[in-house]
Amino acid sequence: MKHCVIALLCVASAGARADDLATLQGTWTLDAAYELHADGTRTTIFGDHPKGLMMVDRQGDYNLQIFKGDRPLFAAGDKTKATPDEYRAAVLGSSSHFGKVAIDPMRHQPTFSIEGASFPNWEGKAQVRDFTYEHDLLSYAVPASASGDGTIAYSVWRRAKP
Repeated sequence: MKHCVIALLCVASAGARADDLATLQGTWTLDAAYELHADGTRTTIFGDHPKGLMMVDRQGDYNLQIFKGDRPLFAAGDKTKATPDEYRAAVLGSSSHFGKVAIDPMRHQPTFSIEGASFPNWEGKAQVRDFTYEHDLLSYAVPASASGDGTIAYSVWRRAKP
């Protein structure tokens, strides 16, 4: 799996680069989500079959949601009466945010200006991400600041067919 990440990074420098927002416009479904730790190990906090949707319009407004594929149901059936473990699983099993996205034409990097997020520490922040786009697959790295331990998360999105 480490080779897959290295291959993705090589493609980023050798593959086609997007120079404008049109590359990101549209609807995307999550193809993969994984984390690469400082020691080289790979994990999948959203599980082997994560679910996700990202939408970007021509003005650069975006929203995205990622969910662990097998999140447990709340036993009480009421979100105000969950156990601490159920709340923890719900929070750690999801990631969502919305705002504006733009591509820096000189660096070929998207900047997500986050207006609202399930992780409140991201709100009001801008995140620059390295990305690749080839064959209807968009892949980017989430900055390590989200984990606090140097872990870099990767999201791979597939352009939805009309």
